[in-house]
Amino acid sequence: MKVIAINGSPRRGANTDSLLKEALRGAEAVGAETEMIRLYDLTYRGCISCFGCKRKGAKLCHYYMKDELSPVLEKVLEADVLLLGSPIYEGEITAQMRGFLERLGFITMTYDDYSKVIFEGSIDSAFFFTMNAPEEYLPNYMPMIENNLMCISKLGGSVEHYESCNTLQFNDYSKFHAAVFDEELKKKIHEEQFPKDLAVAYEIGYRLASKKK
Repeated sequence: MKVIAINGSPRRGANTDSLLKEALRGAEAVGAETEMIRLYDLTYRGCISCFGCKRKGAKLCHYYMKDELSPVLEKVLEADVLLLGSPIYEGEITAQMRGFLERLGFITMTYDDYSKVIFEGSIDSAFFFTMNAPEEYLPNYMPMIENNLMCISKLGGSVEHYESCNTLQFNDYSKFHAAVFDEELKKKIHEEQFPKDLAVAYEIGYRLASKKK
């Protein structure tokens, strides 16, 4: 059983990275083989509309564009569980995560029938979104979140998501132009709420991996 985490954050050891590590730890607790892939370590582009995967006679769910993301995509389609994580920047997932989803989503759909899923496997998935915004802003982000979940819904398995809100950005806010934030409140939320977020991530990883045993 293989569980892969796709990390769309540029910051090692920060919020998104920590949630994915906990989800993988949960999967490992039931015997899963796990791997974390950090998109910011790779050189690649999003979909370039070459339409190689849409030509008649093309192999289904096959990647014709070759770069450092290509072997990652092949690993994803062989996984049992896919975990994804991205911070929200300017109301969107990171550019690296969006490029990954473009590449993943396009080869699993067909122009012959939009309702048809051509991927024959079943990969359960969970998407972790982290954001500096407080929880009351979350409804504003839901259309974006749901749109990105559509890209992984073509993998034939269950799709779930979790949002970690009002996250801690800096260890020392005095070093940055960040006067709109209450540093003490941010640290309090991080100390009290983020451990709960980590516990949820662990449970999700454990549960999804358990289903595939």
